[in-house]
Amino acid sequence: VLAIVIEALMRIAKRALARRLDWAIAVIAFLAMFAFNAPFPLVVLTAALTGLLASRSGPPAAGQDDAAEAPPPAGGIVRQAAGTALLWLGIWLAPLAVLTLVLGPGHVLSQVGWFFSKLAVVTFGGAYAVLAYMAQQAVEQYGWLAAGQMVDGLGLAETTPGPLILVTVFVGFLAGWGADAGAVGGPSLMLALAATAVTLWATFAPCFLWIFACAPYVERLRGNRRLQGALSAITAAVVGVILNLALWFGLHVLFGELDGWTAGPVRLLVPAWPSLDIAAAIVFVFAALALLRFHLGIPRTLALCAGLGIAVRLVQSSL
Repeated sequence: VLAIVIEALMRIAKRALARRLDWAIAVIAFLAMFAFNAPFPLVVLTAALTGLLASRSGPPAAGQDDAAEAPPPAGGIVRQAAGTALLWLGIWLAPLAVLTLVLGPGHVLSQVGWFFSKLAVVTFGGAYAVLAYMAQQAVEQYGWLAAGQMVDGLGLAETTPGPLILVTVFVGFLAGWGADAGAVGGPSLMLALAATAVTLWATFAPCFLWIFACAPYVERLRGNRRLQGALSAITAAVVGVILNLALWFGLHVLFGELDGWTAGPVRLLVPAWPSLDIAAAIVFVFAALALLRFHLGIPRTLALCAGLGIAVRLVQSSL
């Protein structure tokens, strides 16, 4: 899976980094998250503002005009879009508000609901981009699962035909499962399933809000030079974010122990080299060659790596 993340990084970078500004945004986004632990929403917002300002000062790209030149939407469309947005805001947020009022803001179901709602608002650049932020918050801030479990979840998600973003359900389940780990009787399956349902709702209900509320404006927004500049900058920042995910993921896959190094606001993960997992390194090199050099495709590479992993572990256990 580490090789899959790297392949996705290379594919997106080739498309997104066309200008010096794009490269600068990608580098700054990577450093902000990897070295300073900046939150993903802040990185996205900063990139969007940078792209917006750059688009105002530069000439319009081919096929892009200022929004002022496009005819404004009819008043009826505006009212319809506003009504649709209010309807879907209520559908999305009302159940979460009820959970918070009944259980309190500190309950795991309330925390899961609002966290994944916030995640849904800033899901730019696909699942790989937002996974770094989710791992950072779920592992380090909330403590819902360990870094190794997050790695396992990403590996499981890559082996399924569903969208990668469904790894959020895995995180939500473990958040509920671990909430009562110290209680009499151990973890609660019902609480874990409830957290799973809340996670699924908070992840996908906002999609209908964006689709139905923004549909009347799609054609108009496609020609908006400033909006396109902001989105291009966000795409460039996503390259740096995915690079951060690849390093975070790679460190936890290839090394059994990691040390923290801090100097002022800078906080880095430093691998303990004696803890290098030789078996994981062998499988990673094989996967990278299969995907990047021989282009075997993800399903075949996953199957071959699974077999190779079993074989390496059997050899290790016999020595």
